[in-house]
Amino acid sequence: MIHGMSTTHRRASVAPKRSAAEVNEEIRALWLRSGGTLSGEQRREYQRLVLEWAAASPRAHSHTESAHSHTDSSKAA
Repeated sequence: MIHGMSTTHRRASVAPKRSAAEVNEEIRALWLRSGGTLSGEQRREYQRLVLEWAAASPRAHSHTESAHSHTDSSKAA
């Protein structure tokens, strides 16, 4: 009965991407909760959030596009 199995649980477990502003708010809340000093676990959470923020940041996308266009133009020269 493999054909009768549902795959919706896999789709539901994938979290939708958050905006850079949403992630930034979570970073700010983490710092407020910690009182300005992060424990080891909080530091790992902070690092994960910073990476998520960078991926969601519009500047990160425009920087990547600029880098690619710069590389392409330098190859032509």
